[in-house]
Amino acid sequence: MSSVRWTVVVLLFFAVTINYVDRAVIGVLKPLLDEALGWDQKDYGWMVTAFQAAYAVGYAVSGRLLDRFGIRLGFSVAVALWSVAAMAHGAMTTVVGFSAARAALGLAEGGTLPAAVKAVSEWFPKEQRAFATGVFNAGSNVGAITCPIVVPWLASRWGWEGAFVVTGAIGFLWLAAWLWIYRSPDQHPRVNAEELAYIRQDPPDPPRPPLPWAALLGRPQTWAFMIGMMASSPVWWFYIFWVPDFLNKRFGLGLTQSSLPLVTIFTIASLGGIAGGWLSSTLLRRGWTVNAARKTALLVCSVCILPVFLTPLVPVTHVWWAVAIVTLAAAAHCGYAANLFTLVSDTVPRQAVSSVVGIGGMAGSIAGMFFAQLVARVLDATNNNFFVPFAIAACSYSLALLAIHLLLPKLEPMDL
Repeated sequence: MSSVRWTVVVLLFFAVTINYVDRAVIGVLKPLLDEALGWDQKDYGWMVTAFQAAYAVGYAVSGRLLDRFGIRLGFSVAVALWSVAAMAHGAMTTVVGFSAARAALGLAEGGTLPAAVKAVSEWFPKEQRAFATGVFNAGSNVGAITCPIVVPWLASRWGWEGAFVVTGAIGFLWLAAWLWIYRSPDQHPRVNAEELAYIRQDPPDPPRPPLPWAALLGRPQTWAFMIGMMASSPVWWFYIFWVPDFLNKRFGLGLTQSSLPLVTIFTIASLGGIAGGWLSSTLLRRGWTVNAARKTALLVCSVCILPVFLTPLVPVTHVWWAVAIVTLAAAAHCGYAANLFTLVSDTVPRQAVSSVVGIGGMAGSIAGMFFAQLVARVLDATNNNFFVPFAIAACSYSLALLAIHLLLPKLEPMDL
């Protein structure tokens, strides 16, 4: 059997890595930009909100476009646009300018996860989808790991402007590899008959035209994914955009001093994404139902996230205790996300996967907009006390899992 499907996962992994580097640069540089440009927490909150609002639109629109025009073309356009937007940050000096650049970045980056999930649904049978999703989603952590290592060095060498330009330009290198390598399984010259048969082992979905969003919004499968995204996505954005600031405000860590804690958090978190996918896939191979395997993995991850509310209570002399708690929560988030995205391919026909992922991503980004404004205003009103944001992060995953179970007690496939 050939193994082209794993080459596709590697491409998706690097796309997600670059995606997260480009969006995380501003969080790593925030202490420097606060001083250089005179930002306060509310200014930063509006920039995060601009990204989230545009990301919501991009997520929803890209899902429909990917279903219509295919992954190869649609993802290529998205990566080209977000790379230009990332580089444009280096030319901005005002809050309005940065907010506009963040909005352009979010609009284009919204196509990443719908494209990746759709690619996995086309290239993998159900028994391997959660693991493959965990692998490519680990790129989000690798991007978050790479950012605090590379960006301070770039900023010291070429200024904060150069850091935005260099990281944004990397997307064009990936784009060249994508256009050279990617084809659909039945059109790829290096996929042999054995691999194609393995990919197509699940019963095929009957051919149907794309469903309108109104029809998808009437299905509990769509709402289950939306609720999961609304509970988890804002928390992940909080880790990306505010944990560097938390380490600076609470423990006095500067731009270079925070690099090791951030690398530790996101390195171990990347393993959590793979472990979460591995757990449910292993349970499936042992004869568990899809319902039991996915929900057990989601429950384990939810329990591991609960202690994160203790993070802002850690004494200022014990920064690594705080890092350890956030690391556990971030790793569990990634395992939760891997199984949450897999729920879509488990319960939604292939022709509607990207659309449902797009709707859920839009819902998660809208929730992230409000959470960003809440965080900014709480921090401004409480002199940078992070207890409320971390408390919300602790309980949101468990509440979402309860809602998912009530909506889909047996993970029934979408009835068309």
